[in-house]
Amino acid sequence: MKTLPVGEIKAQFSEVLEKVKQGESFGILYGKKKKPIAMIVPYIDSEEKAERKLGILDGKVKITFADDFKMTEEEFLGLR
Repeated sequence: MKTLPVGEIKAQFSEVLEKVKQGESFGILYGKKKKPIAMIVPYIDSEEKAERKLGILDGKVKITFADDFKMTEEEFLGLR
């Protein structure tokens, strides 16, 4: 994440928005002490569901397979 003072954000607003469209985030610094006060981040459409990451429930759930389960791990994970 890059950080810019308010004045630079205002002066380069179009360029900043183009970079945000490409996935970058920007922190906004304010005042004489350049204190971070806000962020500009890419918008994520809630209707577009991102692919779920494997391992998101790591440590939260326990998965066990019955002894007579016939599917291999590769088949289960869609690797085959």
